Parts: sequence; C-alpha cells; structure tokens
Amino acid sequence: MNPMPPVPRSPELMSVGQTALVVVDVQEKLLPHIANRRRVAWNVRRLIDGAQILGLPVVATEQYPRGLGPTVPELAERLGSIPSKLTFSGCGCPGLFDDLQARGIHKLLVCGIEAHVCVQQTVLDLLGAGWRVYVAADAVGSRYDFDYQMALRRMDSAGATLTTTEAALFEWCEVAGTPVFKEISRLVREEPPGENG
Repeated sequence: MNPMPPVPRSPELMSVGQTALVVVDVQEKLLPHIANRRRVAWNVRRLIDGAQILGLPVVATEQYPRGLGPTVPELAERLGSIPSKLTFSGCGCPGLFDDLQARGIHKLLVCGIEAHVCVQQTVLDLLGAGWRVYVAADAVGSRYDFDYQMALRRMDSAGATLTTTEAALFEWCEVAGTPVFKEISRLVREEPPGENG
C-alpha cells in the first residue's frame, strides 16, 4: 500500500516568508481611552516579539504624533523608526509597504487602534490594493465596544480574516519541537494583564 502524500499547507494560513505584521497607532495619548487597553497592548507586544523571533518583518504607523503622542514605550523600543501620518489609513504613509512587496510578502496581519477608524481604513485599503489581510481581533481595540464589534464585522465582510494573537503565533511557527517553538510557547504561556483597563 502506497502512503498518502502529505497534504499541502492551506493558502488560508499565514507563514514565515509570506507574512508581515502591521502595528497601527498604539500611541500614548490614545491608548488610555481604549477598552481593555492593557490586554490589547499586551497582545500587540506578543505579536511583535513573535514576529521578531520568527524573522517576520514588522511595520508600524503613528497618527499625528504631535497631538496623540508617540507609540507607547514598551512597543516603540521594539519597532525602530515609525512613520507618522495624517490620513487615518496606514496606506497614507508613502512607501510603507514597498519593501514588503519587493520581498514577495503578500499577507499582512494587522493590529492596533482604533479598530473602527485607523485599523479599519488601513485594512480596507490594503484589501483594495490586493493584499491578503488578517486582523488579530484581540490585539485591536476601540473606546467603545459597539464600534469595535462593528469594525470587526465590517472588516470580516470585506474579506479580511479574523484571528487571535495565539492562533497567529502558532500559525507562524507551524511546527512544535524546535528552539523557535519553545520561544513562541513561552509567549503564549505569559499571564495576561488584569481585566481592569
């Protein structure tokens, strides 16, 4: 009896070499107003750390930092240079995605704030430009739950794939039993911050 050939990975899955992380506007004067802000920032940080462990590129944006402040320090120290924008969509940052396209990356996992404004407009513009877009639902947030819920529904109906931080980390990792898996597993096992904030 001939063994069955392995099933190829689904094109629905994100993988190293095809995927980058996009961090939208997690800024000092905006974050304190976001529902579940500590958990959102914690998940964004875990995604950045996971991307860096696995070698995925990470790009980020800041919305009008003169008024909304810079990216929160815990994330900024991991991100390097962050372009500013006045457009709500991250696609308003000239050249932000050029290097990713040149590297053959065509899938983007988006996280950040606010879900119904800058995240949503970035996601919709990226979809319109032909990118395959994923949204980490537990790493985006808004001030009000209704705006957050409507944004997720709209992005989903427009063709973005909703996922979670933990699902994305394991999807990027792909296999267990490696040194990289141990590092990703450590991120997954971290205790979440308290619910207040």
